[in-house]
Amino acid sequence: MTEHRARKRFGQHFLHDPGIIDRLVRTVAPMAGQKLVEIGPGRGALTYPLLEQVAHLDVVELDRDLIHLLREAVPEERLTIHQADALRFDFRPLAGDLKLRVVGNLPYNISTPLIFHLLEQAEVIGDMTFMLQKEVVDRLTAAPGTSDYGRLSVMVQYHCQADYLFFVPPGAFQPPPKVDSAVVRLTPHATVPWPARDPVYLGKLVNQAFTQRRKAVRNALKTLVEPDIFDALGIDPGLRPDHLSVADYVALANATG
Repeated sequence: MTEHRARKRFGQHFLHDPGIIDRLVRTVAPMAGQKLVEIGPGRGALTYPLLEQVAHLDVVELDRDLIHLLREAVPEERLTIHQADALRFDFRPLAGDLKLRVVGNLPYNISTPLIFHLLEQAEVIGDMTFMLQKEVVDRLTAAPGTSDYGRLSVMVQYHCQADYLFFVPPGAFQPPPKVDSAVVRLTPHATVPWPARDPVYLGKLVNQAFTQRRKAVRNALKTLVEPDIFDALGIDPGLRPDHLSVADYVALANATG
Protein backbone atom coordinates (compact mmCIF):
# COMPACT_ATOMS: atom_id res chain seq x y z
CA MET A 1 0.00 0.00 0.00
CA THR A 2 1.28 3.47 -0.90
CA GLU A 3 2.57 5.48 2.06
CA HIS A 4 0.35 8.41 3.02
CA ARG A 5 1.86 11.42 4.77
CA ALA A 6 -0.08 12.72 7.77
CA ARG A 7 -1.78 16.02 7.01
CA LYS A 8 -1.55 18.66 9.69
CA ARG A 9 -4.74 20.42 8.59
CA PHE A 10 -6.69 17.22 9.29
CA GLY A 11 -4.95 16.73 12.65
CA GLN A 12 -3.71 13.34 11.50
CA HIS A 13 -1.62 11.16 13.84
CA PHE A 14 -1.75 7.56 12.65
CA LEU A 15 -1.83 4.78 15.24
CA HIS A 16 0.87 2.19 14.51
CA ASP A 17 1.73 0.40 17.80
CA PRO A 18 0.53 -3.25 17.42
CA GLY A 19 0.10 -3.70 21.18
CA ILE A 20 -2.09 -0.61 21.54
CA ILE A 21 -4.10 -1.53 18.44
CA ASP A 22 -4.72 -5.04 19.77
CA ARG A 23 -5.71 -3.71 23.19
CA LEU A 24 -8.11 -1.22 21.66
CA VAL A 25 -9.78 -3.86 19.47
CA ARG A 26 -10.09 -6.19 22.48
CA THR A 27 -11.59 -3.31 24.48
CA VAL A 28 -14.21 -2.67 21.80
CA ALA A 29 -14.80 -6.45 21.59
CA PRO A 30 -16.93 -6.31 18.42
CA MET A 31 -19.25 -9.22 17.80
CA ALA A 32 -20.99 -10.56 14.71
CA GLY A 33 -24.26 -8.81 14.01
CA GLN A 34 -23.29 -5.53 15.67
CA LYS A 35 -23.31 -2.27 13.74
CA LEU A 36 -19.83 -0.73 13.90
CA VAL A 37 -18.86 2.72 12.68
CA GLU A 38 -15.28 3.96 12.65
CA ILE A 39 -14.57 7.69 12.50
CA GLY A 40 -11.33 8.62 10.78
CA PRO A 41 -9.96 5.23 9.73
CA GLY A 42 -6.75 6.77 8.42
CA ARG A 43 -4.42 4.11 7.07
CA GLY A 44 -6.62 1.33 8.45
CA ALA A 45 -4.71 0.50 11.65
CA LEU A 46 -8.00 -0.24 13.44
CA THR A 47 -10.10 -0.87 10.34
CA TYR A 48 -8.40 -4.12 9.31
CA PRO A 49 -8.38 -5.74 12.79
CA LEU A 50 -12.04 -4.73 13.26
CA LEU A 51 -12.90 -6.37 9.93
CA GLU A 52 -11.41 -9.59 11.26
CA GLN A 53 -14.19 -9.55 13.88
CA VAL A 54 -17.21 -8.32 11.89
CA ALA A 55 -18.52 -8.93 8.38
CA HIS A 56 -19.11 -5.27 7.58
CA LEU A 57 -17.87 -1.88 8.76
CA ASP A 58 -18.99 1.69 8.05
CA VAL A 59 -16.28 4.35 8.14
CA VAL A 60 -16.45 8.14 7.93
CA GLU A 61 -13.37 9.70 6.31
CA LEU A 62 -12.72 13.15 4.84
CA ASP A 63 -9.30 12.62 3.24
CA ARG A 64 -9.80 11.50 -0.39
CA ASP A 65 -6.32 9.98 -0.65
CA LEU A 66 -6.95 7.73 2.34
CA ILE A 67 -10.34 6.75 0.94
CA HIS A 68 -8.63 5.66 -2.28
CA LEU A 69 -6.18 3.47 -0.35
CA LEU A 70 -8.97 1.85 1.67
CA ARG A 71 -11.04 1.15 -1.45
CA GLU A 72 -8.05 -0.53 -3.07
CA ALA A 73 -7.59 -2.78 -0.05
CA VAL A 74 -11.12 -3.78 0.99
CA PRO A 75 -14.10 -4.86 -1.17
CA GLU A 76 -17.22 -2.65 -1.06
CA GLU A 77 -19.41 -5.37 0.41
CA ARG A 78 -17.26 -5.39 3.55
CA LEU A 79 -16.44 -1.70 3.92
CA THR A 80 -18.83 1.19 3.29
CA ILE A 81 -16.91 4.46 3.10
CA HIS A 82 -18.73 7.72 3.74
CA GLN A 83 -16.65 10.61 2.44
CA ALA A 84 -17.74 13.33 4.83
CA ASP A 85 -16.80 15.67 7.63
CA ALA A 86 -17.76 13.76 10.77
CA LEU A 87 -18.77 17.06 12.42
CA ARG A 88 -21.59 17.40 9.89
CA PHE A 89 -22.38 13.75 9.28
CA ASP A 90 -25.81 12.35 10.17
CA PHE A 91 -25.16 8.98 11.81
CA ARG A 92 -28.86 8.14 12.31
CA PRO A 93 -29.49 6.47 8.92
CA LEU A 94 -26.67 3.98 9.61
CA ALA A 95 -28.41 2.54 12.66
CA GLY A 96 -31.44 0.81 11.21
CA ASP A 97 -32.80 -1.49 13.94
CA LEU A 98 -29.46 -1.68 15.77
CA LYS A 99 -27.67 0.78 18.01
CA LEU A 100 -24.36 1.96 16.62
CA ARG A 101 -21.04 1.13 18.23
CA VAL A 102 -18.75 4.01 17.32
CA VAL A 103 -14.96 3.83 17.51
CA GLY A 104 -12.12 6.05 16.42
CA ASN A 105 -8.75 7.66 16.90
CA LEU A 106 -10.22 11.16 16.74
CA PRO A 107 -8.33 14.21 15.46
CA TYR A 108 -7.61 16.18 18.62
CA ASN A 109 -8.56 19.49 17.05
CA ILE A 110 -12.21 18.44 16.62
CA SER A 111 -12.70 15.87 19.39
CA THR A 112 -14.85 17.93 21.77
CA PRO A 113 -17.29 19.37 19.19
CA LEU A 114 -17.50 15.94 17.55
CA ILE A 115 -18.49 14.29 20.84
CA PHE A 116 -21.26 16.86 21.31
CA HIS A 117 -22.38 16.31 17.71
CA LEU A 118 -22.64 12.58 18.42
CA LEU A 119 -24.49 13.16 21.69
CA GLU A 120 -27.17 15.01 19.72
CA GLN A 121 -27.76 11.62 18.05
CA ALA A 122 -27.40 9.55 21.23
CA GLU A 123 -30.71 7.76 20.64
CA VAL A 124 -29.06 5.63 17.93
CA ILE A 125 -25.72 5.06 19.71
CA GLY A 126 -24.96 2.12 21.98
CA ASP A 127 -21.45 3.16 22.95
CA MET A 128 -18.46 5.15 21.74
CA THR A 129 -14.83 4.15 22.27
CA PHE A 130 -12.38 6.90 21.38
CA MET A 131 -8.68 7.59 21.54
CA LEU A 132 -8.27 11.23 22.54
CA GLN A 133 -5.83 13.67 24.06
CA LYS A 134 -5.37 12.49 27.66
CA GLU A 135 -6.24 15.93 29.01
CA VAL A 136 -9.66 15.68 27.33
CA VAL A 137 -10.26 12.15 28.66
CA ASP A 138 -9.36 13.37 32.16
CA ARG A 139 -11.98 16.11 31.83
CA LEU A 140 -14.63 13.80 30.35
CA THR A 141 -14.33 11.36 33.26
CA ALA A 142 -13.58 13.77 36.13
CA ALA A 143 -15.54 13.67 39.39
CA PRO A 144 -16.83 16.74 41.27
CA GLY A 145 -14.21 18.34 43.49
CA THR A 146 -11.29 17.54 41.19
CA SER A 147 -9.26 20.02 39.15
CA ASP A 148 -10.29 18.44 35.81
CA TYR A 149 -14.03 18.68 36.55
CA GLY A 150 -15.73 21.34 34.46
CA ARG A 151 -18.33 22.14 31.81
CA LEU A 152 -17.25 19.24 29.58
CA SER A 153 -17.50 16.79 32.50
CA VAL A 154 -20.99 17.91 33.48
CA MET A 155 -22.50 18.05 30.00
CA VAL A 156 -21.05 14.74 28.80
CA GLN A 157 -21.88 12.92 32.04
CA TYR A 158 -25.43 14.28 31.81
CA HIS A 159 -25.81 12.26 28.62
CA CYS A 160 -23.63 9.22 29.30
CA GLN A 161 -21.45 7.09 31.50
CA ALA A 162 -17.82 8.10 30.88
CA ASP A 163 -15.06 5.58 31.66
CA TYR A 164 -11.29 6.11 31.42
CA LEU A 165 -9.89 2.89 29.95
CA PHE A 166 -6.13 3.17 29.39
CA PHE A 167 -3.17 5.44 28.70
CA VAL A 168 -1.50 5.70 25.27
CA PRO A 169 2.00 7.22 24.88
CA PRO A 170 2.98 9.56 22.01
CA GLY A 171 5.22 6.89 20.48
CA ALA A 172 2.17 4.81 19.56
CA PHE A 173 1.49 7.27 16.71
CA GLN A 174 3.18 8.38 13.54
CA PRO A 175 4.00 11.23 13.65
CA PRO A 176 4.03 11.28 17.47
CA PRO A 177 1.86 14.05 18.94
CA LYS A 178 3.27 16.44 21.52
CA VAL A 179 0.75 15.27 24.12
CA ASP A 180 -0.23 12.03 25.85
CA SER A 181 -3.36 10.19 24.78
CA ALA A 182 -5.90 7.90 26.43
CA VAL A 183 -8.87 5.76 25.53
CA VAL A 184 -12.35 6.54 26.85
CA ARG A 185 -15.68 4.76 26.56
CA LEU A 186 -18.86 6.86 26.48
CA THR A 187 -22.10 4.92 26.96
CA PRO A 188 -25.28 6.98 26.47
CA HIS A 189 -27.78 6.52 29.29
CA ALA A 190 -30.77 4.45 28.26
CA THR A 191 -32.72 6.81 30.51
CA VAL A 192 -31.09 10.05 31.68
CA PRO A 193 -30.74 9.73 35.51
CA TRP A 194 -31.44 13.41 36.12
CA PRO A 195 -33.61 14.70 33.26
CA ALA A 196 -33.46 18.42 32.53
CA ARG A 197 -36.68 20.06 31.38
CA ASP A 198 -34.62 22.21 29.01
CA PRO A 199 -31.19 20.74 28.16
CA VAL A 200 -30.25 23.88 26.24
CA TYR A 201 -30.84 26.01 29.33
CA LEU A 202 -28.90 23.47 31.42
CA GLY A 203 -25.95 24.00 29.08
CA LYS A 204 -26.26 27.77 29.45
CA LEU A 205 -26.33 27.54 33.24
CA VAL A 206 -23.35 25.18 33.40
CA ASN A 207 -21.36 27.35 31.01
CA GLN A 208 -22.13 30.44 33.12
CA ALA A 209 -21.01 28.64 36.29
CA PHE A 210 -17.67 27.55 34.90
CA THR A 211 -16.77 30.88 33.33
CA GLN A 212 -16.23 31.92 36.97
CA ARG A 213 -15.16 28.61 38.43
CA ARG A 214 -13.10 30.15 41.26
CA LYS A 215 -16.08 32.07 42.66
CA ALA A 216 -18.73 30.71 44.99
CA VAL A 217 -21.55 29.30 42.91
CA ARG A 218 -24.01 31.87 44.30
CA ASN A 219 -21.84 34.59 42.71
CA ALA A 220 -21.07 32.69 39.52
CA LEU A 221 -24.82 32.16 38.94
CA LYS A 222 -26.21 35.33 40.50
CA THR A 223 -27.83 36.44 37.22
CA LEU A 224 -29.65 33.11 36.85
CA VAL A 225 -30.34 31.72 40.33
CA GLU A 226 -31.95 33.56 43.25
CA PRO A 227 -30.28 32.88 46.65
CA ASP A 228 -33.35 31.18 48.16
CA ILE A 229 -33.31 28.52 45.43
CA PHE A 230 -30.02 27.12 46.74
CA ASP A 231 -31.60 26.72 50.20
CA ALA A 232 -34.73 25.12 48.77
CA LEU A 233 -32.64 22.57 46.87
CA GLY A 234 -30.21 21.89 49.72
CA ILE A 235 -27.21 23.06 47.70
CA ASP A 236 -24.49 24.96 49.57
CA PRO A 237 -24.19 28.34 47.75
CA GLY A 238 -20.68 28.79 49.10
CA LEU A 239 -19.32 25.87 47.09
CA ARG A 240 -17.30 26.53 43.97
CA PRO A 241 -18.82 25.39 40.65
CA ASP A 242 -16.46 22.43 40.41
CA HIS A 243 -17.93 20.94 43.60
CA LEU A 244 -21.51 20.62 42.34
CA SER A 245 -22.65 17.31 40.86
CA VAL A 246 -24.47 16.78 37.58
CA ALA A 247 -27.65 16.23 39.61
CA ASP A 248 -27.11 19.59 41.39
CA TYR A 249 -26.83 21.44 38.08
CA VAL A 250 -29.94 19.76 36.70
CA ALA A 251 -31.87 20.67 39.87
CA LEU A 252 -30.79 24.31 39.55
CA ALA A 253 -31.71 24.40 35.87
CA ASN A 254 -35.12 22.84 36.47
CA ALA A 255 -35.83 25.31 39.27
CA THR A 256 -34.92 28.41 37.24
CA GLY A 257 -35.28 27.66 33.53
